[in-house]
Amino acid sequence: MIDIPGELAAAQEKFNGAAGRAFVTGLPRLAAGFLDRWELRLDGPSLHGVTALVLPVRRADDTPAVLKMQLVDEESAGEPVALRAWDGDGAVRLLRHDEATGTLLLERLDATRALSRLPDPYEAVLVIARLLARLTARPAPAGLRRLGDLARAMLERTPAALDRVPDPGTRRLLADCAAAVRDVLAEPGDRLLHWDLHHDNVLAADRAPWLAIDPKPLAGDPGFELLPALRNRYDPDDLLRRFDALTDVLGLDRARARAWTLGRVLQNCLWEIEAGRPPQDTQLEIARRLRSSGG
Repeated sequence: MIDIPGELAAAQEKFNGAAGRAFVTGLPRLAAGFLDRWELRLDGPSLHGVTALVLPVRRADDTPAVLKMQLVDEESAGEPVALRAWDGDGAVRLLRHDEATGTLLLERLDATRALSRLPDPYEAVLVIARLLARLTARPAPAGLRRLGDLARAMLERTPAALDRVPDPGTRRLLADCAAAVRDVLAEPGDRLLHWDLHHDNVLAADRAPWLAIDPKPLAGDPGFELLPALRNRYDPDDLLRRFDALTDVLGLDRARARAWTLGRVLQNCLWEIEAGRPPQDTQLEIARRLRSSGG
């Protein structure tokens, strides 16, 4: 029996509507098919993220692995491309991939030991920084989403979004974020970015202390990677120390990294505004502090 967590069904309903319901309905048959085709057997209860069902399994040779099934969209389509490029260096290793369904067979990491459980938040930032230094060392393979395209689209959407923001201070702040993006848009970068390296997307493993999972890859400037590490377990008094650590370990130009981080804030705020919600206070505070630190 394949257990489909109710939280996964609710998330698919919320984010994908009819397509999400169809995906959830088809999961038992999809999973059974891959268990048979790839000679896998279940090895524990179902796990899930926001959009994926993850089944602990064992291969025919008794090697532990996980079977990951998800709706393929523009964010997740590049996951197998990035994982192949990294080939286990700083990230979970891809074992098999079915292009038709987007199903992945991945090495099994320790889902009970996420980076979010590390007691020292600053040490967690350093873990993220060291992983990003490895992950972004490679040029992005062809065919991935490109940061330059995303940034241009953000700038096109910004005027209409600002018209929906009642607070003049917030409008000015987001306009400054857009201006920062315009300043660096001519050189959007070509590195392989994870894009979503927050604390719960870093797990412990036997072969390495920490490895990244669940990339939503982009080709672009590593400065666009920093915001999750600044937001996780947010501490306003530690923000600039975290920013300094990230830029130092990655060897980034601080001004460019600040601009791309403001761009990441803009991206998140645009999503909130366009969904009819106000931008999150933490995001806005991060933008204010980074803007002020730039002189």
